[in-house]
Amino acid sequence: MSLWTPLHAQIHRTIRARDLFARNQKLLVAVSGGQDSLCLIKLLLDLQPKWGWSLAIAHCDHRWREDSQANAHHVENLAQTWNTPFYLETATNPVNSEATARNWRYQALTQIAEVHNYQYIVTGHTASDRAETLLYNLMRGTGADGLQALTWQRPLTNNILLVRPLLAVTRSQTEQFCQNFNLPIWEDSTNQNLQYARNRIRNELIPYLKENFNPQVETNLAQTAELLQAEVEYLEQTARQLRLQASVKGEKGDLQVNRRFLKTEPLALQRRVMRQVLQEILPDAPNFEHIEKITALITAPNRSQTDPFPGGATAIAEGDWICIQKKDK
Repeated sequence: MSLWTPLHAQIHRTIRARDLFARNQKLLVAVSGGQDSLCLIKLLLDLQPKWGWSLAIAHCDHRWREDSQANAHHVENLAQTWNTPFYLETATNPVNSEATARNWRYQALTQIAEVHNYQYIVTGHTASDRAETLLYNLMRGTGADGLQALTWQRPLTNNILLVRPLLAVTRSQTEQFCQNFNLPIWEDSTNQNLQYARNRIRNELIPYLKENFNPQVETNLAQTAELLQAEVEYLEQTARQLRLQASVKGEKGDLQVNRRFLKTEPLALQRRVMRQVLQEILPDAPNFEHIEKITALITAPNRSQTDPFPGGATAIAEGDWICIQKKDK
């Protein structure tokens, strides 16, 4: 098998075009042992001479499978074969939910990167993951932010960037790549467990959509997420500027938003400004109802008031202003 395949060329172009990494940087690559992460590390190792990166492999053992320790040894052996530094993080208690596992994994990877001074954490998320995340969020109920579904880059700390170079590559492509190079994939038995919603999307819904609606459904959904990402970024930046122009601190330290200033803005931006305002004052992320009821105050009669938000804050329309009063401690 030639060392330089069309997928090598594609990823090389992607990294350069999207400016994902600079030359001679330290990259910490998250490797689970599955086909996507093996494809990722093999591609990066092969591209390393062109870019001068310093690569290392990190493996996170959630301890939720009986064979998880054997899997960790498998990845460590691969790292030794490739003469690449290896870091292992093992959960002290078994991590049993997808959300908890994801949060713990990013914390663990960030800690390794901080201790060993890696500027980038690289994961093998693919277009297939992007399509599944879009569908998952769509069914839970979300706006465009949830549908943009996995970004090429996002900061984890001030100094560490999470990068996903395979977002334009499907899972069938990573599988074919691993077969071509005889990479020893470690099959994760939990990927077949249909009690997890994402696995039902992956193993039942996507194949059904491919067969009955569109064979290219994964790629098309991933492209939709890509389009939405740019639009969300633009709307968020515009809303941030508007919020800074419209918001002041009241005499008592309460937040005030000039509703006359916002009244002429499109509803999409009004909602985003108000969501950003609520993100500052609510203990958890605001939901659709929270955003709608405070956005309604922009055009509501004077002295209109919301019922309390989580945490006890209320918002009231007073003249040209929406005054957000935090609950007295």
